[in-house]
Amino acid sequence: MSGLYSFELAGLDGKLIRGDCATGKDRQVLFITGFLSKRWGNKSKALAQWCEEQGWGFCCYDVRGFGESEGRFTDYTLSDWLADARAVLDLLKHGPPFTIVGNSLGSWIAWFMAQEFDVVDRLVLIAPAFNMMGVRAKQIAPERRWVWESTGWMPWDDDPLHKDWPLAWKWVEESEVYWQRTFDRLRPVRTTILHGLQDTAISPEGSRQFAEELRQRASAFPLELRLIPGDHRLSGPEHMELLHRLVVE
Repeated sequence: MSGLYSFELAGLDGKLIRGDCATGKDRQVLFITGFLSKRWGNKSKALAQWCEEQGWGFCCYDVRGFGESEGRFTDYTLSDWLADARAVLDLLKHGPPFTIVGNSLGSWIAWFMAQEFDVVDRLVLIAPAFNMMGVRAKQIAPERRWVWESTGWMPWDDDPLHKDWPLAWKWVEESEVYWQRTFDRLRPVRTTILHGLQDTAISPEGSRQFAEELRQRASAFPLELRLIPGDHRLSGPEHMELLHRLVVE
């Protein structure tokens, strides 16, 4: 993508958040990655290309402790990743209005950022993982949950992709606290949720429940819930075309 430049921001602990941006006019798109995902993947590359075609700005970044950003993964939890998103938005907030596209856990972070930053006026949330660690703690066997809480650490699961990334029990505690705050402030940001009906990693029921709760609290909130065929990746050509339409409409 032409015009792309790299940036570094110091996090609250001094460790560097690294990302890439392209300037543009009229609108900026910020992509917030999912759990254990680096900033450049199929979705972010497609988004960057679409933004270039529109003449818009684009930005993506790695959270501290993962990807090219500094720090150890085990030193950070949800509150730190929220702080990283906040730092990136602080850097860019004086530009054009924002669309944030969040993926998985990044969708929940995107939701919080839209409530805090007036410059955000559009959200696209892909398979949002609301209260990700709180839900996970309830899903696993009681014995495993006890080990997690008593030792303070557990890998997300035994998959080779995840087993070397131990999670502090603090993730669960923070996740539950932030879930209670999810609807505290409701800015009417136009929001679309995309969730695959065959998603076994993040149940689409979570998106249904979120939508129901939001509508009970604010019936006029501009929310569209789209439950569509597909798994948690939603990376097929038809999914990417739908994402394209939602971003540029």
